Amino acid sequence: MLSAEENALLTRTGPGTPMGLLMRRYWIPFLLTSELPEPDCPPVRTTLLGERLVAFRDSGGRIGLLDAHCAHRGASLYFGRNEECGLRCVYHGWKYDIDGRCVDMPNEPPESTFKDRIRLTAYPCRERGGIVWAYMGLPEKVPGLPEHEFLLVSDERRYATKRLQECNWLQSLEGGLDSSHISFLHRGNYSEDLGDIYYGDPAPKFVVAEREYGLLVAARRKAGGGQYNWRLTPWLMPWYMLIPYPEGQALAGHCWVPIDDHACWTWTFHWHPDRPIDRDERALWDSGAHIHSKLIPGTFRPEANTDNDYLIDRELQKSRASFTGIFGSGPQDAAVQEGMGPIYDREREHLVASDAGIIAMRRHLLRALRDDTLLMGLDPATHHVRAVHMDLPEDADFLDGAREKMRASVGQSAR
Repeated sequence: MLSAEENALLTRTGPGTPMGLLMRRYWIPFLLTSELPEPDCPPVRTTLLGERLVAFRDSGGRIGLLDAHCAHRGASLYFGRNEECGLRCVYHGWKYDIDGRCVDMPNEPPESTFKDRIRLTAYPCRERGGIVWAYMGLPEKVPGLPEHEFLLVSDERRYATKRLQECNWLQSLEGGLDSSHISFLHRGNYSEDLGDIYYGDPAPKFVVAEREYGLLVAARRKAGGGQYNWRLTPWLMPWYMLIPYPEGQALAGHCWVPIDDHACWTWTFHWHPDRPIDRDERALWDSGAHIHSKLIPGTFRPEANTDNDYLIDRELQKSRASFTGIFGSGPQDAAVQEGMGPIYDREREHLVASDAGIIAMRRHLLRALRDDTLLMGLDPATHHVRAVHMDLPEDADFLDGAREKMRASVGQSAR
């Protein structure tokens, strides 16, 4: 259980809040590169950590992220003209470069130097892995660009999507760290061999270990034949979670970035370190049948959403084919996470042993708000890790058994 004060500390991420300041120490994924496809293309509205912003790609291909409002009288720069290496407000023609400098003020006399004193809030942006990243923290503390394995593989080996999630970022992250829910919420989604493990032992034993990137959350289930099944889930501060799948399947993970206190972007990644994604995999993920969600065309809002009760099929729910009657892991997750409300009152919850990973994550974040030496994952070298799904003899040490499997194969390629 979290007190009201602790819950506010972890869920409020706007400017000047403790968690907002913590998150601004990290590079933030906020756009797909395809949203700004070419120089001088239309700008994009976005909100990050409670700040209303506008992103644009200038004539030289560089990306700027600026305060959404012109410094003159507050007109929206989303309606601006993207031209000649700057974004020009259509109200009175003030023009800004990617650093937020006002480079032209045509409604002032030519001899005026007032434009030289005008500067909008601007955040540096970089591109990696088909994603645009922003850094919103102190310039003297900027870390290296992320080196997660899904960013370093070639484009044909990666599948990345984002979707709107209409609840606080922490509720979403906690769902990712909760390995016990797959025995229930996602029942019917897995093959028979995995179902025998997940559904046959719905109360796994959890072990949580602190790591240089954050936490490793290990869930142990009975696998039969004198073996345990282990799901090793890395949480990389502050918002990444890697998903353990059996060997041979595509690797996967999520990232939850606050839009504001009541909504977040859910990023979802699949990748292969050693081969391109094939047509069948892409078709499956496009369909929304897996951890990605099918979106309303032209938006990032899922087709299955709170307004239509996630397209729940009550007859299907009565059957053994689906525990929820909701199609796809993504909508299933969203239904329970958004269904709590924008920010759930954690004084009402009752935690149990299977919540060990969530408890450890909350405690670590609360400690990190007081001690910035606990800001794990700032060093890109700590990103070279994988989730692991494996069976081991009951007397084996799971950390020893997983050590080689957890090393990302392309970890050094960007250095």
